[in-house]
Amino acid sequence: MDVNTKIQKVECDWLDVKNECRNTVNKDATSVDATPEFKKKLLISEHSPIRLLGIKWRWEGIFSWVSVHFARHWLGWDKWVSTQRTDRTGVDRNKQPQDTKVNMDIRANAQALINVARFRLCFQASPETRGCMEDLKVTVSETEPQISEVMVPNCVYRCGCPEFKSCGYWEKFVSQVENKEDLLDVSKRYDLYNEYFNKHHK
Repeated sequence: MDVNTKIQKVECDWLDVKNECRNTVNKDATSVDATPEFKKKLLISEHSPIRLLGIKWRWEGIFSWVSVHFARHWLGWDKWVSTQRTDRTGVDRNKQPQDTKVNMDIRANAQALINVARFRLCFQASPETRGCMEDLKVTVSETEPQISEVMVPNCVYRCGCPEFKSCGYWEKFVSQVENKEDLLDVSKRYDLYNEYFNKHHK
């Protein structure tokens, strides 16, 4: 299955986000743009104004069963999948295999992207499903790099694997970190993961 992530719309008014942050601490609005440092800190903190940031994309020609994985672990995004109904396609739905290709449109705010990435960047996810999430992370980095940088697997998010049985990714990741104390700093840990991800992603 070839993964093709197409960004359809980016709704990321960072000044609006910054001013809602100021509003919550009783400060007046500003016209000064948010800095990359502010964006990163806010996304890592997951304060509620990040839900104002939205990205809409399409995965073209993904397997039907993969779309089900993203419909199940949605955790805050809206999704639309092309139908396989017999009366719409002219093909008997009962004869459609699970690897029938469908198009999936999704609109997610930044919090939802963080939520879903935790589970779908995990190596416990099927390779095909993880491939979609990895391609999305790479594509998002082209327009909203700070959002992409906080899309991390659960082990990186939690600084340890929470699964019943580890897939081994956390151990491999930790083994290449020279200063293990850096893992205890969330910002540094995410930087190290993104460096590792960019090095090994294919």
